[in-house]
Amino acid sequence: MESLNVLLLPEPGSGHLMSLIEAGKRLLGHGSAGGGDDHHGRELTVTVLVVRPPTPESALEVDAHVRRVAASGTGIRFHHLPAEDPPTDCGGNLQEFKSRYLELYKPHVRAAARELGASALVIDFFATPVLDVARELSLPAYVYFTSTAGLLALMLRLPALDKEFDADFEAFEGTVDVPGLPPVPAGSTPGFMGRKNSPNFTWFVYHGRRFMDADGIIANTVAELEPGLLAAIAEGRCVPGRPAPPLYPIGPVLDLDAKRDASSEACLRWLDAQPRASVVFLCFGSLGWFDAAKAREVATGLERSGHRFLWALRGPPAAGSRHPSEADLDKLLPEGFLERTKERGLVWPRWAPQKAVLAHPAVGGFVTHCGWNSTLESLWHGVPLVPWPLYAEQHLNAFELVSAMGVAVPLKVDRKRDNFVEAAELERAVRALMDGDSEEGRRARQKAVEMKDACRKAVEEGGSSRVALERLREAIREGARAATTTA
Repeated sequence: MESLNVLLLPEPGSGHLMSLIEAGKRLLGHGSAGGGDDHHGRELTVTVLVVRPPTPESALEVDAHVRRVAASGTGIRFHHLPAEDPPTDCGGNLQEFKSRYLELYKPHVRAAARELGASALVIDFFATPVLDVARELSLPAYVYFTSTAGLLALMLRLPALDKEFDADFEAFEGTVDVPGLPPVPAGSTPGFMGRKNSPNFTWFVYHGRRFMDADGIIANTVAELEPGLLAAIAEGRCVPGRPAPPLYPIGPVLDLDAKRDASSEACLRWLDAQPRASVVFLCFGSLGWFDAAKAREVATGLERSGHRFLWALRGPPAAGSRHPSEADLDKLLPEGFLERTKERGLVWPRWAPQKAVLAHPAVGGFVTHCGWNSTLESLWHGVPLVPWPLYAEQHLNAFELVSAMGVAVPLKVDRKRDNFVEAAELERAVRALMDGDSEEGRRARQKAVEMKDACRKAVEEGGSSRVALERLREAIREGARAATTTA
């Protein structure tokens, strides 16, 4: 049987790269949590176009992951694109940097598509300029969206919002209309929307407009998690007068193999000794770290809450790195805190095996930065959340988790003070989430269990995500046939 080669172009950050690779496994019929091989997937081959990460540190991480996947026997292929020098004049504007860096790779994607006999192209949402290459080569092209349908709806709406709003969103005190969500307070919009004259905002308006040029949008979400948002997008309410491209919600796209190593076993053994659903887990992603002022507020709040806790605390990055360092607990924590809480708490000062922790029966709640991968991992295991957003779109995610999904207890986060949280506020939220007599916590726990069931059913045979995945495969086949017919 002749195969169709689908090229995947991820943004080189590890979170985006790993998610798109997992989506590629789904296309091949592998890696589907709760599923298995799908004979239809054997018609397709998947080749990941690897963009060289812009820093040596991130390049080492990406290279290691590519080697692991290549050796895993899943059938994912890799094609390394020639390296380009990253832009040096972005002034710390991360979204501008990612967008411009991927734009530089358009000629290399064009050459790879011709060399590899591409049948379709799936691009990260930061790479929408590459849609021009697909049109030039008459290839079906799909955008892979790694975040929530809430952010997708906002980005589709953003070109119109740009014209409707004269003021900067960071100075606006009203609400923003995102079809499918309750009115969104301006303070819950992503950081890139803060100032309209920023390059980040300009690029996101551009991406939101270009999404409409794709043959489809593949979303790492579950139809049952965000039904109102997905309906609003599909019905054309985000871009009035223009139907949205077909949507393929194939999530949760997760690598659920829990990464463990010898250095992390001690924290898992500590969890083994704790009662079921008694521990609140605090972890803030690969880039999240706290200074002493924040760490001491957290420590005070946890101590006063009276609840068991596992806290992955990281220190500031070393010079030249974006990744947090191992925490110096003597510098970051209040004097005597570790001694006073040693019977019911563990502060883990290094990388924590988050997937294994969230899967552990002792964990009953998750205080998180609201990265979407972390959120999906939590919901997969039915763990309710306390959102503590730090950057990117996480404030919007936090709003949606509380106000739309109902799986989280709200936390008052002061964005004007670098996302500071007072000890008393953290104490209140932890108590609300973990206390058995809290109505607020009971609702969040119940909804989290419902979402766990929804996520697992979605990836089973006949589930919404499996059905969307088959629709996507068929669309790729049809697009390839149409391109052959017109060639």
